[in-house]
Amino acid sequence: MVANAPSPDEIVAALEIPVDINFELPDPEDEEIQDSEFQQQLDAVWKVCDRFDLQTDIWRGRILRAIRDREKKGGDSRGSGFLNWLKQREITKSQAYALIQLANSADTLLAEGQLSPEAINNFSKRAFVETAKATPEVQKLVSEAAQQGDRITRREVKQISDEWTAMSSELLPDEVKEKAQSGILPPRHLAPLVKEMEKLPDSHLEPLQKEMAENPDIDTVKHLTTSARSLAKYLDAAAQVQTLKNGAVDVEMALEEALRIDCLNTAADLVKQATQLEQTVGKLYTTWKRLGSLADRLYVDTGASNPHLRSLLTCMEVLTSEVIEVNLDEAGDRMIRLRVMTEEN
Repeated sequence: MVANAPSPDEIVAALEIPVDINFELPDPEDEEIQDSEFQQQLDAVWKVCDRFDLQTDIWRGRILRAIRDREKKGGDSRGSGFLNWLKQREITKSQAYALIQLANSADTLLAEGQLSPEAINNFSKRAFVETAKATPEVQKLVSEAAQQGDRITRREVKQISDEWTAMSSELLPDEVKEKAQSGILPPRHLAPLVKEMEKLPDSHLEPLQKEMAENPDIDTVKHLTTSARSLAKYLDAAAQVQTLKNGAVDVEMALEEALRIDCLNTAADLVKQATQLEQTVGKLYTTWKRLGSLADRLYVDTGASNPHLRSLLTCMEVLTSEVIEVNLDEAGDRMIRLRVMTEEN
C-alpha cells in the first residue's frame, strides 16, 4: 500500500456520511413538492451514495491487495488462502482483481499528488474507473478538474479524453485542429476518426488528411471516419484471407478501384466474410475429424450387447462420413450436404 494513502478516518471525514447512511427521502405522493425539487433532492442523495460506493470499493481493493500480498509472502504457491477468502465472501477472482486495480489507480493518483482524498468525492464511480483506464495525460487533466471542484461523470471523462486525442494527434491537419480549438469542430467527432486512422499504414493516410484540410467540417469528418473504418477493416481482413494469397490478385489495386467507384464498405465486408468463412471451414474440419475419432473409439469399445450405443453411432454416420448431411430446419424440408475432400499440396 502506498505510504501516503489516506486513513479510514480521513475517508469517512471526507465523505461526511453518517455511519448508518440513514437518509430522509422526499415523499413521492406529496403533491406540494415540485417535480424539479423532488428530482434535485433524490439526485443529491444519489450522488452521496455514488461517492460512498466508490470509496468503499477503493478500500475493498486495498484490503484484497493486502490479503493477496500476504499470501504471496507467507502462503502456498497456489494462493489457496486468498482464494478461500474470496470464496467465503462470495467474491469472484475477476471481481477481486478489478477492485485491486481500482485501489492501485486511486493510490497512484493520490501518491503523485494529482488528487486529494476529498477530490475523489467529485467523481462518480464509473467516472473514476474510466479515469483509471485513461492515459496519464488524460488522468492529469481530469484530476485537475476534480481538484477545482468540478463534478466528474463518465461524460466529462470522455469529453476530456476526446479533446486530448484530437488536439495531441499528429494525424490531424492543422486546419482541423484550429477548427477544434475554436469549437467549430467538436472533439467528440474527431476522436473516433483519429482512432481509426491510427490503424492505417502511412501510405493510406495522405488522401484522408488532404481531404480533411480542404474541407474541415463535421460532414467531412464523419464521412472520413466511415471510410477509415472500412479501409482498416479491408486491409486487416485481406491480409488474413488465404484464398487471396493463393490467387493472382492485386489487393491494393482492387482497393483503389473500390475507392474510385465508392464501394469500399462492400469490398471490406466481402473480405471480412471471406476471413470468417475460411476460419469456419478450418474449425469445421477439425471438429469433423474429432467427431470421427470419437465415433471410431466408441465403436471399438461397444458390441452387440450395446444396441443403443450402436444405434447412436449409426445415426451419427451422416456427420462422420465423407458427405456431411445437416437439416436446415426441423421439418427437414431443406438439407445441406458437404463433401469433405482433402489433398496434400
